[in-house]
Amino acid sequence: MNATDITDAQLAAAYLLLLFPLAVFLWYGVALVAESLLSVARMTVQLLFVGFYLQVVFQWNNPWVNGLWIAVMVIVADASIVRGCKLRVRRFALPLALALLLGVLVPLLLFLLVIIRPEPLFDARYVIPIGGMILGNCLRADIVGVSGFYEGIQKREKVYVTALAAGARLHEAVLPFLREALEAALRPTIATMATIGIVSLPGMMTGVILGGADPMTAIKYQIAIMLAIFTGTAITVTLAIYLTLGNSFTAYGMLDKDIFQRKNAQN
Repeated sequence: MNATDITDAQLAAAYLLLLFPLAVFLWYGVALVAESLLSVARMTVQLLFVGFYLQVVFQWNNPWVNGLWIAVMVIVADASIVRGCKLRVRRFALPLALALLLGVLVPLLLFLLVIIRPEPLFDARYVIPIGGMILGNCLRADIVGVSGFYEGIQKREKVYVTALAAGARLHEAVLPFLREALEAALRPTIATMATIGIVSLPGMMTGVILGGADPMTAIKYQIAIMLAIFTGTAITVTLAIYLTLGNSFTAYGMLDKDIFQRKNAQN
């Protein structure tokens, strides 16, 4: 059994759901109407494009094409993280991209090579969706972790400078801020794992069930993907902070304030 298809007319009817949140925004004067409509429009165009593209990719099922798509997703996520953290693109784009790539590849390869072992091994139907789920969670965690780390040092500069004055090295002085950043970045994923299946039925499990699989099979997939997401998130946030340290501090160990974007400034 396959999932029931949705016709174009039925999909158009789904947009009627927007009447409820838009009515709330208009009634209470919440300035989110234009932003919401723009986001919905972008979501629709982007997903339709990806849908057409993935149909072709799934037909080709070429490992090199699949890898190229993962690389494109990493680049887009990288740009989104730098913008979300309000940091300088030239200083952070490359180390953050490397952190994302490793954070995605480590759990993805383990998932493919050890856990499910599809045939062919790098099947597009597994590589792209699973890689996308891991990357999406890494993106959100990186924005929280990286921005929290550098903003924390900037706001509590006296605490950081005191540690340096007491003889701490750079990695020792930033350790309390690193702990806080990791906790803030990983706590949502930990909370999700603690309530999954009771508070919500997640997308991976729901998709496998809609595809006609046995519920227990869907549950096994969901457990495996959550472990992969948690691992990838921990790897990418930790690496994102450590790989950007060298570009973010002066020779005297002080935070370089030029790493932050300024209004109307070039990146």
